Amino acid sequence: MSERKEALFYKRRDDGKIDCLLCPRGCRLAEGEVGACLGRKHENGILYADNYARTVSMAVDPIEKKPLYHFYPGKQILSIAPNGCNFACSYCQNWEISQTVVPTRELSPHQAVEAARRVRSVGIAYTYTEPLVWYEYLLDTGTLIHKAGMVNVLVTNGYINEEPLLKLLPIIDALNIDVKSQADSFYRSHCKGRLEPVLRTARIAKRSGCHVEVTNLLIPGLNDADEDIESMVEWVSDLGVDTPLHFSRYFPHYKCDLPPTSAETLQKAYAKAKERLRYVYIGNISVDGASNTYCFNCGSLLISRQGYTVHAAHLKMDRCAVCGAHADFRGV
Repeated sequence: MSERKEALFYKRRDDGKIDCLLCPRGCRLAEGEVGACLGRKHENGILYADNYARTVSMAVDPIEKKPLYHFYPGKQILSIAPNGCNFACSYCQNWEISQTVVPTRELSPHQAVEAARRVRSVGIAYTYTEPLVWYEYLLDTGTLIHKAGMVNVLVTNGYINEEPLLKLLPIIDALNIDVKSQADSFYRSHCKGRLEPVLRTARIAKRSGCHVEVTNLLIPGLNDADEDIESMVEWVSDLGVDTPLHFSRYFPHYKCDLPPTSAETLQKAYAKAKERLRYVYIGNISVDGASNTYCFNCGSLLISRQGYTVHAAHLKMDRCAVCGAHADFRGV
């Protein structure tokens, strides 16, 4: 059994409580209380990372499943997850392991690195739930992964304070950030969070040189109106027109019983985004051509995707073989 790990980023208060400073949720914990993320506990004046080296899931996935379409395309990556999340989304697709306490198994940082080596993974994806609540484990494991010549990937809601983010980013190679809406009211009503910290994370990560892709789950009647899509496209464009945007289909789950997103809505969002962005994709539904990568300059097919099967077409290293334009890939 691993030695218990003291958490980083917290402050003791004069009243005996502890303020967790990891994320904007700002949990204030009395003795014996556990944070909203399910992973941090106050005991005897110390905040412990009780989720350290405990994983709820472990699998080898195509990196496209994250989804990351412009980072090591066609490669496999070891994927692991903590039990918990610092959001409480009413429509959570993985609520069984993010919103409730479930059994976990130990996976030390060294064991994680050896597992990645054993399956010949390009690295580790911290995914499925919310990896940022696994902060101390990310730092330790991610450092070892880099020393082993592999990569670290975060699939995240981006909800973290700036200081811990800046400490973490030097060992992170790629992020898919789930930006749920451009409306703060959506975050407050449906996620128990706020918008601006998420946008800040994306801006800082992009500016730091990390590879960033954005996912937007479109939910009927909540964030799929024309103005919602237009504001999302405008924001991603400001982040960088080379930033891949994935529109994802919602299905009823957890506490939300709205009908699934229509193909028409997703296609409309795709067409609108393609007017301003180089790379736009549709996920969780099969739409002809909407998973392929095309050259932004000449329109040639660079990579075709059928499910998670990837075929390089007119791609030469990281450039279009037809016109020579840079194709904005890493790891090809």
